[in-house]
Amino acid sequence: MRWFLVLILAAAVLSCREKDPTAHLYGHAAVAGSERRIGYDKNGRPSPAALAEVVVTGVADALPPVSAADISNMVIRTAEVSMEVDSLEAAVTRVRELAAQFGGYVANTDITTGKNQLRNATLEVKIPATRFEQSLAGLTPIGKLESVSVEAEDVGEQFVDVSARMDNAQRLERRLIDLLATRTGKLKDVLDVEQALARVREEIERYEGRIRYLKAHTAMSTLSVTVHEPVPIVASVGRSPISEAFRQAWRNFVVLLSLAVQSLGVVLPLGFIAAVAWVVTRRWRLARQRTA
Repeated sequence: MRWFLVLILAAAVLSCREKDPTAHLYGHAAVAGSERRIGYDKNGRPSPAALAEVVVTGVADALPPVSAADISNMVIRTAEVSMEVDSLEAAVTRVRELAAQFGGYVANTDITTGKNQLRNATLEVKIPATRFEQSLAGLTPIGKLESVSVEAEDVGEQFVDVSARMDNAQRLERRLIDLLATRTGKLKDVLDVEQALARVREEIERYEGRIRYLKAHTAMSTLSVTVHEPVPIVASVGRSPISEAFRQAWRNFVVLLSLAVQSLGVVLPLGFIAAVAWVVTRRWRLARQRTA
């Protein structure tokens, strides 16, 4: 009789332990994480969760709306300007003052100086897009313009496409959160929904980053200004700059003379053809006058 009672008590204990086979999983998840997971209580067991308790991506730091007029004006403008100036330091200072005058700033600066070297500097200037043309005109008094290259990239269509993708991803995110808050299923199904939600939120963050990038680069234009002093006349070791200048003048004369000799290959044939045409025409006119 005692053995029978012992068997009954052992069966009751085993049935209580097997009542929730996933309890140790939930308990382990609750202990491992410092924060309570969505859809679980403090002990790690499944519990209903309201949708309002879940923070939706982008709601706390939502992007400001963009009108149709702003989308049509979303153009990324960049310009490269090369100038020759009398003084490198004065030109760099004036470029910095020009950037501050139009509400911009100098992002990067690269200056090259040294003895017997071409002193030059390259400044990357960020200017508000509305003052882009004025800033280009303001560079003219600084020095002699050598080259100006302006590029414009229209990103309005790209902005609309990324915004639509982000809206779709946010709608899918809310559906997944609603499904997770009211889910009734196995632990594997819940984990699958959470993984899908994590992937959707990653896409939303990537879209938001791209939108912020487009807004920042359309709001501020980029000017790459390169200024340099006149090319110095460098003399060889043991020679004065004056003698080196005369030598350079002689070399230029030799080059000009060689070009003149090379042009004879074109001038002589053309001159011969012109002389023959003139002789033939003159004889024809003389013969015509005699006949008359």
